[in-house]
Amino acid sequence: MGLDLMLFMADWGQLSAVPVDNRIDALDDTARPLEPDGQYPVQRYGVTGGWLWPPDRGSAWCAEYEFHTTTGSYSPHYRAGHAWDDMRLLAAARLRAEMDTFLDGLIWDADPANDPSLTGGEGFFPPASDRGRPRVLLVCPPAAVPAKAHAWKQVKPHLEELRGPFAAECEGWAGFPDTFEDFTALLHEWGDVTTEAARRGWGLVGLP
Repeated sequence: MGLDLMLFMADWGQLSAVPVDNRIDALDDTARPLEPDGQYPVQRYGVTGGWLWPPDRGSAWCAEYEFHTTTGSYSPHYRAGHAWDDMRLLAAARLRAEMDTFLDGLIWDADPANDPSLTGGEGFFPPASDRGRPRVLLVCPPAAVPAKAHAWKQVKPHLEELRGPFAAECEGWAGFPDTFEDFTALLHEWGDVTTEAARRGWGLVGLP
């Protein structure tokens, strides 16, 4: 897949105050403000724990996350979601349920019909059919984030239990993560993302 992923954490109250048609631009403009000459800064603003914060962090209502296990491409996230879809029935029932909660709507869709790229994020963003705007890759409102952060806490100590299912269904096949370590490293980053968003009471938005 040729898409990149820009992942934002945002205060939903502030984002909701922006007109629907302007919300995508507001995220990008606020988290990654341009220099006076209209260019993105050569020196990126401060990254703390993977989060790229605007210059005035004290009043910031959104931040962008930089995945250090990827090069910015959406493909590793898609491949990880594909891997989980194929291996999940081989996982123990409780671990499967927690992983489903954690990953659903982030890199895997329990019901593909709920994919925000098809729905436009249930009206929170411009319709996906609007060709003049980028489609939304994921939308996780604040109400859904705490359950994901809690599920990650339950999943994290048991990730090694997925090594066998990964080997059986994913290892060595194109379209899946290259190794189990690549798969779990990306999960750890999503765990950090959901934990921080839950701590703040903010939501998550993924854009191409």
